[in-house]
Amino acid sequence: MPTRLDGEPMVIGLKDVAKLVGICIVSFCAVFVCTMFLSYNIDITSIQDKITVAQVQIFYDAQVLTSKAVSAVSGGCLLITSVIMLLFYIKHYIDTHKKELGILKALGYSNFKIAKNFWIFGLSVLIGTLTGFLAAYCFMPTFYGTQNIDNILPEIEIHFHLSLFFFLVILPTIVFSMISIIYACIKLKKPALNLLKDMVNVPSKQLKYKKEANADLPFLNELQKNTLRQKKTLVFFIIFASFCFSAMTQMSFSMDELASELMGIIIMLIGIILACTTLFLAITTVIRGNIKTIAMMKIFGYSKKECSKAILGGYRPMAYIGFVLGTIYQYMLLKIMVTFVFRDMENIPDYKFNFSMMCVCLIFFIILYELVLYCYSNKIKNISIKEIMLEN
Repeated sequence: MPTRLDGEPMVIGLKDVAKLVGICIVSFCAVFVCTMFLSYNIDITSIQDKITVAQVQIFYDAQVLTSKAVSAVSGGCLLITSVIMLLFYIKHYIDTHKKELGILKALGYSNFKIAKNFWIFGLSVLIGTLTGFLAAYCFMPTFYGTQNIDNILPEIEIHFHLSLFFFLVILPTIVFSMISIIYACIKLKKPALNLLKDMVNVPSKQLKYKKEANADLPFLNELQKNTLRQKKTLVFFIIFASFCFSAMTQMSFSMDELASELMGIIIMLIGIILACTTLFLAITTVIRGNIKTIAMMKIFGYSKKECSKAILGGYRPMAYIGFVLGTIYQYMLLKIMVTFVFRDMENIPDYKFNFSMMCVCLIFFIILYELVLYCYSNKIKNISIKEIMLEN
């Protein structure tokens, strides 16, 4: 285990932070959306005194409510996802570096002394939030124009808001760094010997229950269920990926009367990016976590299709559950916006569920998801048994 010049252990390097691309992308999307809408919400207050027509006042109030609603819903959802993703990365890092961390504890380093090095995970949040903030300001002139495309409101000037920079870039970086240290400290509360031996403490009752529950299952079905049970966080990522794809794509096609075409394109792109990122993270981690199992299955003569079904097949129902949840979410959100946010505006039709569009989005999702599974099935086929044996 290398050390720095000041004698502190180098637990995490910049290469490890570079792997946190998922957090960077989620942070980017969250801050990009929130910066545009919150900045617009602040800047639009400067023209409130210039509004004298009742219909313009209604449009103004609708714009303010929309900005708050979009920022709260998208920002809150992506914030929760970022936290879960961060905790997953830290747990995954500790699980894959148990022996190195065990050596440090055996040498006398305290849990906190090791855990405080995990602040560096906050850099991934800094990169994502900072690039999202800068990208939002670059795009803001176009966004402000589309928000007032019919020139109903007086011209709104763009201003830089230092408070937004603090709350959307600086504060999240500090908070996520602190969360990383605290969570790492909790996960390191194990005897050094357990870490060195790579031991996992499972209550005897739980082991007995699992043994009895799986006693009559075929091997491949048992492996599929155990993979799901052991990778519960990845189940969330699979559901979230399909949720994002479903909600964002359907919402983008259903906002013709509520927002500009450009806003629909932005929502769709963010949904597809988030879906692909989390799906890539989840499936890659599943394969890496079961690479030895896959190698042993290949030794015993199981085909690529059987390996793929046992390791990845159990996540397919989770993906479709996520799609259904995303469909319900986007319908409820748009229904609420039409009912409450735009209730006083003229020429806003009642929002109805678009079943045909849902079917189109579902077909595209099935194609995308099955294509990803097919590509990773080929990756399973190319896993070298010799390489795995040499690693051990």
